[in-house]
Amino acid sequence: MKPLARWLPDGKRLHLQHGPSDLVIYAEGMRQRAYEAAVARFQTVIDEVSSELSILKTAVHPSSVYPEGNIAVSMFHAAVQFSDRGYITPMAAVAGAIADEILEEMIEAAPLQRAYVNNGGDIALYLAPKTSFNTLMAGVDGRVLGHVTILAGSGVRGMATSGRHGRSLSRGIADSVTVLARSAALADAAATIVANSVNLQKHPAVQCIAANTIREDSDLGTMSVVTHCGPLSEGDKTIALNNGLSEAEVFCQSGKIKGASLYLQGRTVSTKSASKFINHGEEAYV
Repeated sequence: MKPLARWLPDGKRLHLQHGPSDLVIYAEGMRQRAYEAAVARFQTVIDEVSSELSILKTAVHPSSVYPEGNIAVSMFHAAVQFSDRGYITPMAAVAGAIADEILEEMIEAAPLQRAYVNNGGDIALYLAPKTSFNTLMAGVDGRVLGHVTILAGSGVRGMATSGRHGRSLSRGIADSVTVLARSAALADAAATIVANSVNLQKHPAVQCIAANTIREDSDLGTMSVVTHCGPLSEGDKTIALNNGLSEAEVFCQSGKIKGASLYLQGRTVSTKSASKFINHGEEAYV
C-alpha cells in the first residue's frame, strides 16, 4: 500500500498514513509549502527504516554496528543514550525519530511560527520565539491526566508516551509514562525505559508472556512483556511507580530529558522538573 495523505475535517491539519506510521501534522505560517514538504518526505520513510531493520532490532551499545539513513541514525543516537539502563534497541525511538524527520523537512521548506508532527502520540515540536504549545495527557479510558504547556524557550521539542496500553509491547505495568525532551526520538526512547521500570517482580496480579509469542518479529525476542495487570494495593502502586520515577530522575539530572509523568491505576508521580510543564489539577501525587 502506498503512503496516504488527506486533510482532516478542520481543513488545517494533515493526516499521513503508511504502515505503522500514522501522523497528524499542523503548522502555522507558510502551511501549504510545509505540508508539501512533509508529504514528499513521507513517501520513502517506511522503506528507509525497513531496509535497516536487522540493525535497528538489535540491542544498542557504543560499539554497535552503525545504521546509515537519517531516521535510523536518529533512532540509534536516541537509544544509545539509555543503553546503560537496560536492554534497548533503536526501535524504541522509531515513532519519535520519524516525527522529528518530517518536522525538520517542514522547517527547512517554509518559515513557520508553530508546528507539530504527532506520530501516534509521539510529538515533535517547532516553536518560534514567544510562542507556546498546549495539549492534554489522557488515559486509556479518556480521562484527562494533566495539561501540558511548553514554551518556546523551554528547550522541549519532543513529547512521547509509552506504557502497556500503547501500540508497542511493554515490559512494565505503567498505564502510561509521558516524557518531555529536546527531541521526539529522545522522549520516545526514554519513555520506553521508564515505562519498563514501572514494575513489580513476580507479582501475582501481573501476567507476562514472551514477546515473540505475541509478535513473531518483535525486537524483544523471548523477553517477557506484560499482558495484564490486575488491581494493585496502594503500597504496590507506590513501589512500582517509584521504581520508574527513580529512572526518570536520573535522566533529568543527566540532562537527557526535561521531565516525566508516570501513571498507574489512578496514581500519578512526576519528576521534580515536570511541574514547569505539566499541571495535574486535582490529580493526586504519591
